[in-house]
Amino acid sequence: MGVATTWHGTTILGVLRDGVVAVAGDGQVTAGDVVLKHRARKIRPLFDGRVVAGFAGAVADALTLFDKFEQHLKAWDGDLRRAAVELAREWRTDRYLRRLEAQLLVGDPGQLLLLSGEGDVIEPDDGVAAIGTGGPYAAAAARALLRHTNLSASQIARAAMQVAADLCIYTNDQVTLITVPPEHECEADDR
Repeated sequence: MGVATTWHGTTILGVLRDGVVAVAGDGQVTAGDVVLKHRARKIRPLFDGRVVAGFAGAVADALTLFDKFEQHLKAWDGDLRRAAVELAREWRTDRYLRRLEAQLLVGDPGQLLLLSGEGDVIEPDDGVAAIGTGGPYAAAAARALLRHTNLSASQIARAAMQVAADLCIYTNDQVTLITVPPEHECEADDR
């Protein structure tokens, strides 16, 4: 990727294991050094619940990208990779879209992809990807758990998000977790 953009106020983590993708996002929204909201939802299911997506960056920009991505998913009949490549191409070349400041993390039971406005579509080698300021902490914890435990994708995502919340001041422990296919424990965590 080109120059890294720092997004304050979020952590989105995706974990792919045993045909299940879990995407988790914290609930904190900040403006500078002020917390504006504690329970924001930064992830959502798309394409009739067969795909899950999360965002880091400007909310309005991310919602625009969610809508565009879902249009591409419909146009390509749920082909996640093709929809991601087409969105990245459009995002990079369209004058309006290329000014949008956000990153997307999208997944289905077969793959996990990170999309950026620089035209990047990145599939992690190990089934773990994260974006946002707490992303490196969450990804490191998830990779360790993936390699050294038999925990499920959702259990790994939840534990790794707690590590990120403990270390990153822009990440809280109000985690929303969505899995595809759905699991029983995938509701907002109201600790």
